[in-house]
Amino acid sequence: MDDLRIVERDVNTHTNKITARGVDVFYGGSHAIKGVDVDILDNTVTAFIGPSGCGKSTFLRCLNRMNDTIDICRVKGEILLDGENIYNPKVDPVQLRAKVGMVFQKPNPFPKSIYDNVAYGPKIHGLTRNKAELDEVVETSLRKAAIWNEVKDRLQAPGTGLSGGQQQRLCIARAIATSPEVLLMDEPCSALDPIATAQVEELIDELRAQFSVVIVTHSMQQAARVSQRTAFFHLGNLVEYGETGQIFTAPKDPRTESYITGRIG
Repeated sequence: MDDLRIVERDVNTHTNKITARGVDVFYGGSHAIKGVDVDILDNTVTAFIGPSGCGKSTFLRCLNRMNDTIDICRVKGEILLDGENIYNPKVDPVQLRAKVGMVFQKPNPFPKSIYDNVAYGPKIHGLTRNKAELDEVVETSLRKAAIWNEVKDRLQAPGTGLSGGQQQRLCIARAIATSPEVLLMDEPCSALDPIATAQVEELIDELRAQFSVVIVTHSMQQAARVSQRTAFFHLGNLVEYGETGQIFTAPKDPRTESYITGRIG
């Protein structure tokens, strides 16, 4: 894997943002995630890699309780965000998702204007007091998502009229408009061309300064380019987790090495 360009950065000084202990996920009688323990750091990009169906997206969806929307899904164990258990019955999942934003595999802008796509979250969560504040949040979010210059003259045009890469950056702007602390991304580049992918990857690296970013990716090259920490999932187990450089160049578990060298996948 000589073409893997590893991004080495010191992450030892960062604090835990999310702590998961003994997390199990069941879909009916199927045991999808098995006893996962992991600490996700603040201001760090963490990549989840592994073969299709290994549980990486299922575990990602535990982090903002998206699995709550699936009737047959049960989650056991403990997931703490800044020390508070997000599965405590007192926690409102809607408020949680304002703190833990999510960007999906396929760009999914609302059938609304570009402006209203970004303004939607701040409006429903009551984060702004007037139109001027809302305008500022919309502009700031579009700037952070590196799309402001492309859309500033057509904010009332439909978001669905943008190109695929622009739509995905609009969805990132929408996700960060509620000032989340964590940004989850489920294969955010899989539907994009190489140029749009490069733009989103560059954006992910910039967003790390303000958020803890967790990305599920089927591309090991992408994980190596954008992340500082990597978790390898296989058959519902978290096999290995550590600094990205170590995972790709000196994996401790033979299953990780087999995946990285292409023997399992």
